[in-house]
Amino acid sequence: MNLFYKKRKIRIPLAVLSLLGAVGSVLLMLLNFWVGLLFAVAYALALGIAWKVENDNYLETEKYIETLSYRMKRVGEEALLELPIGIILLNDKQLIEWINPFVSTIYPDKTWIGSQLYEMSEAFRQVIREDSEQDVIVLNDRSYRVYYKPEEKLIYLFDVTERIKMQSLYYADRTTIGILLVDNYDELSQTMDDQTRSQMNSLVTSLVNQWADEYGIFVKRISSERFLAVFNEGTLALLEKTKFALLDTIRENTSKHSVSLTLSIGVGTGTTSLTELGELAQSSLDLVLGRGGDQVAIKHHDGKLKFYGGKTNPVEKRTRVRARVISHALRDLIQDSDRVFVMGHKMPDMDAIGASIGVRKMARMNGVEGYVVVNFDQLDASVSRLMDEVQQDEELYDHMLMPEEALELMTERSLVVIVDTHKPSMVIDERVLDKAPKVVLIDHHRRGEEFINNTVLVYMEPYASSTAELVTELLEYQPKNEKLTMLESTAMLAGIVVDTKSFTLRTGSRTFEAASYLRTNGADTVLVQRLLKEDITTYIERSKLIETVEFVGNGDIAIARGQDEVVHSSVLIAQTADILLTMQGISASFVVAKRDDGKMGISARSLGELNVQVVMEELGGGGHLTNSACQLQVDTMDEAITMLKDVLDQYVERGNEG
Repeated sequence: MNLFYKKRKIRIPLAVLSLLGAVGSVLLMLLNFWVGLLFAVAYALALGIAWKVENDNYLETEKYIETLSYRMKRVGEEALLELPIGIILLNDKQLIEWINPFVSTIYPDKTWIGSQLYEMSEAFRQVIREDSEQDVIVLNDRSYRVYYKPEEKLIYLFDVTERIKMQSLYYADRTTIGILLVDNYDELSQTMDDQTRSQMNSLVTSLVNQWADEYGIFVKRISSERFLAVFNEGTLALLEKTKFALLDTIRENTSKHSVSLTLSIGVGTGTTSLTELGELAQSSLDLVLGRGGDQVAIKHHDGKLKFYGGKTNPVEKRTRVRARVISHALRDLIQDSDRVFVMGHKMPDMDAIGASIGVRKMARMNGVEGYVVVNFDQLDASVSRLMDEVQQDEELYDHMLMPEEALELMTERSLVVIVDTHKPSMVIDERVLDKAPKVVLIDHHRRGEEFINNTVLVYMEPYASSTAELVTELLEYQPKNEKLTMLESTAMLAGIVVDTKSFTLRTGSRTFEAASYLRTNGADTVLVQRLLKEDITTYIERSKLIETVEFVGNGDIAIARGQDEVVHSSVLIAQTADILLTMQGISASFVVAKRDDGKMGISARSLGELNVQVVMEELGGGGHLTNSACQLQVDTMDEAITMLKDVLDQYVERGNEG
């Protein structure tokens, strides 16, 4: 039908010309018969020749089209059957209806017609589920890029094995920079004689060089405590498989010489820019030191972070020299400000409130107005009882402000001090933080990826038991024109008691020194106990949570859960996790319950065998090796429990790396 139409279309002009010739001949005959007849014969002869030429061209074109159509059909069939492209045709039930010969060569001993697609590879399940247009899967040790056409239920496979190999070789050969730092070297070397110091230097250098030789790493000692390492991403992958065993080697070998030296490593990777690699390595090292040292941080160009090590609880490494330097720097900043605003984290606990009151006292000691930013609508029972006591001190209570009041009083010369958190999303009110012209950060948690930027002074000591302990030490170097009151000392001591679980966890010699200083200044231990008392209702509520406990792992990890519709305070969730950890046979405890803000809160505790900080960081939280927490924005308790179990399974599979 198509060819007939084209033939008619081609011959229409000839019919028109014939009609015009006939009309012309008739008109000429009317004028002169012989002239008209001669014109008609000549015109008919010319028209016949034109028709023959036209017809020959048409037949030749038609023959060419038929030949071309045949060739195209043949080429299509050959391409379908012979090109190195796999083609799989499926039915509605994902059964294979047809495959081309290329697919047969992938598994020559298997006939796939009528088989389930997922029998060929489970990797297809993800491609089909996500309606992914393209993905790379592995079939019989070769890599194939998959193009899935859901409308046609058609799968194309392109062999990209060689390209993947070349890509892997390229990435494996990219340069990576690492900075190795001997933790606390200066402080420890000051107590050594020259011979011991020389022996330690030689030992550490020898161990690092042996490690470098084993993995083909260029390493250079650039100072008494720093090494620069240059290697590639292929070597980095090998080091990750060993979980950076150098950390354990340094710790174990130096401890044999009665010196506990540890190593911190920051690694930058993922870019060809050497300048950026150096910045990433230094940034990673800063992050490691903020987390307590004795571990590795790997920072990728795209911002992804990995941590290794950090299995051991950090020991006290800070010195009073550092505390004095920080205290003097903070004093100068306070004196250069017109007002000081102190703010802790959302739903503040006794440590955050106690530390805030302590920093506010520093401002007063330096003759500057100080205010504590508190959201009175978000206080737990113990802090509420402390506020009842604060109301008895009119001067102190007048300097407790809601965030809106603080925003009105802030000026370009004001100073904001953040205590007991380093995450901007965790502060009581981010507006206060955003408006602050100067920010000081004091915290005792291990540093996480989220961090408050543009700070003028940072005092982070993960070795400390609490922020109240750090603030107490800073207070000792402030002007002595005004003493701590009984209530101020008691609030700070309560913060230390809460975070150390009555001096049983994360307690160092400096913790007792801080407590002694506060006791000397009138801290009332009886009032502390009264503030931390709980009522019968809270006890029963906690008992109901404990009743739900289930055990995972090797039976030594306990998980307790609340109900979807029942709201629990963050303090009660934490207390429940603490109590579970005291039970026989439990090495780690997790309590999941709904919080006042609608999120699912998880409090995690351990005896040190399981690094709960790493587990909580995977879920967006953080904390310490043995004490950590997070909040999940999920709808049901089952979702939160499933996410927690998945992370725990991954943690165990990785071999408990930090």
